Amino acid sequence: MSLQAPCRVLVVDDSALVRQILSDLLARDPGIEVVGTASDPIIAREKIKRLNPDVLTLDVEMPRMDGLAFLENLMRLHPLPVVMVSSLTERGADTTLQALALGAVDFVAKPKLDVARGLESYAAEICAKVKMAARSRVRALAVPAQAKRTLDTIAPAAAGASSLKFRTTDRLIAIGASAGGTEALRVVLEMMPADAPAIVLTQHLPASFSTAFAERLDRHSAMSVREASDGEAILPGHAYLPAGGRHLRIIRDGARWRCRIDDGPPVNLHKPAVDVLFRSVAQNAGANAIGAILTGMGDDGARGLLEMKQAGARTLVQDEATSVVWGMPGAAFKLGAADEVVPLEQVAARLLAWAQQG
Repeated sequence: MSLQAPCRVLVVDDSALVRQILSDLLARDPGIEVVGTASDPIIAREKIKRLNPDVLTLDVEMPRMDGLAFLENLMRLHPLPVVMVSSLTERGADTTLQALALGAVDFVAKPKLDVARGLESYAAEICAKVKMAARSRVRALAVPAQAKRTLDTIAPAAAGASSLKFRTTDRLIAIGASAGGTEALRVVLEMMPADAPAIVLTQHLPASFSTAFAERLDRHSAMSVREASDGEAILPGHAYLPAGGRHLRIIRDGARWRCRIDDGPPVNLHKPAVDVLFRSVAQNAGANAIGAILTGMGDDGARGLLEMKQAGARTLVQDEATSVVWGMPGAAFKLGAADEVVPLEQVAARLLAWAQQG
């Protein structure tokens, strides 16, 4: 019997069926206590005050409410770990990415058809994410605005000053992330100049979310961010994400690297997996590479980062204080895979500094 009290969850969804199914699934886990449900934000607000839950599950799209407006108010006035329950549609992807930007910790995707059986297969994932959210760090919503202000003062100088310094064709930056990573990657890419070394990325996301995510990062970065296509050359000033639900690897082709889209089985339960990318970078870029693991649940990428370090690459992990979840970075740190442990706001500068060192 665990001495730790179960985490207290409030389920917010306009569908009575989904509220029932989610409550039943969560309640089966001894580490979770469902303290209540709410069908709309007015009821949810009252129940949050009365029940003081540790975690909220919140449907992204509700016909009678705007889940995002509710989330924004909540994160400003009463920051609480929130796991979004979203649909696997393009609109659902967009709304979910906005929710993560507002401070939601993570999300689970609701199956399109046969919700009952679909959610059943998600039971383990939903329970794991809810328990992880209970231990995660949430901040009041004012924080991103401050971070943005400092970025605005840093970015133009970096972009202007960097064009002379980089001989980027021989440097490759590889970054992996999971829970909390959609925002962490945005922060890092926002600080990158237009001629930064090429970056290859893996973020755990459902297949249908990858296009919306690449577009979102592209809007926020001076670099060109895109979904990688198989065989395309990896160029400076570009960042590449795996296309939906596939692994991204890099291969060497003479003096350059190319993207390889890999439809192989999941690795560490993930597809795309960070380990798949990092291993290929270790093998094909060696000491020309730089690796980073940002916030995320689990340990995907830890062994791959160690292989990169052993191949001569410089490596870092995001620190615990700025990570939403210190699972992946923590696992890499414990393995001895990281040269440095760096707060999120300093990751880009560190990667660029290493890229300039020959």
